[in-house]
Amino acid sequence: MVNIFLHEIKAYRKSTIIWSVSLITLVLFFMSLFPSFAKDAEQVNELLKTLPETLRKAVGIEIGSFTSLLGFYSYVYMYIALCGAIQAMMLGASILSKEVREKTVDFLLTKPVSRSTIIVSKLSAAFVSIAITSLFFILFAYIIALYVKTENFNEQAFFLLSFTLFFVQIMFLAIGVIASMLLPKLKSVLSLSLGVVFSFFFIGMFGATVGEASVRYLTPFKYFDYMYIIKNSQYEWSYLIVGLVWVITALVASFFIYTKRDMGSV
Repeated sequence: MVNIFLHEIKAYRKSTIIWSVSLITLVLFFMSLFPSFAKDAEQVNELLKTLPETLRKAVGIEIGSFTSLLGFYSYVYMYIALCGAIQAMMLGASILSKEVREKTVDFLLTKPVSRSTIIVSKLSAAFVSIAITSLFFILFAYIIALYVKTENFNEQAFFLLSFTLFFVQIMFLAIGVIASMLLPKLKSVLSLSLGVVFSFFFIGMFGATVGEASVRYLTPFKYFDYMYIIKNSQYEWSYLIVGLVWVITALVASFFIYTKRDMGSV
C-alpha cells in the first residue's frame, strides 16, 4: 500500500507543483491590483454601478464591499476556485483510469495487493496532492494579503474563505473519480474535466443571476457564499452536509465499481 501511495505521489509531484505555483501566481497578480482599487474606492464604486445588476451578480461583485480587501479577494477567489476545480477534476478522472488508458492495468493487478488497497492508496495520494496545493496557496495568499492590505481585515473570515478551495477540490476530485468509473473507455481527461467544471461554473453563474437559491445545491461552486462567510465568519452547515454526502456517495460508488469491474474487458 505504501509503495503504491509513494509511487502516485511521485507521479503527480510535478503537476502538484505546477498547479500550486499557478494558483499562487494568479492570486499575486490580482491582489497586487487591490491597492489601486482601494485608493480610488469612490470612483470604482461609481463605475460598478453602471454595470447591469445581473452581470454583477453573475461575476460575484457587490458594490461597497468590492474595494475592501475581503470583498476584492472574494471576487478573485471565484476564479481561483475554478482553476483549483480543474486540477482536482483532472486528478480524480485520471488516478484510477490511467492504467486502462495506458494499458498497464494487467501489470498492476498481478501485484500481491487487493483492489481495495490499490484504490485506497491512489485516493490517499490524490487527497495529499490537493491538500499540498491548498495549504501552499493559503499560506502565500495570506502573506500577499498582509502585504497589500490598506487596513486591518477579518483574518478568521479570510482563512475560512481560503479553505473553501480545499473543500471545492475534494468535491471535484470525487466527481472526477466517479466519472472515470462510469466512463471506462475515457480517452481524454482534459476535455472531460474542462467540460464538467465549466458546466458547473456556468450553472452557478446562472443561479446567481436569476436568484434561485435551489440552484446552489446543483454546483459545488455555490456551496460557499463568500459574502456570507465574510459577514458571519462561518460556513452554511446545510451546504457542507450536502457536499459531504456528495463526496462520500461518489467515492463509495467508485470503490464498489472498481473492486467489482472486470478490468480485462475495458
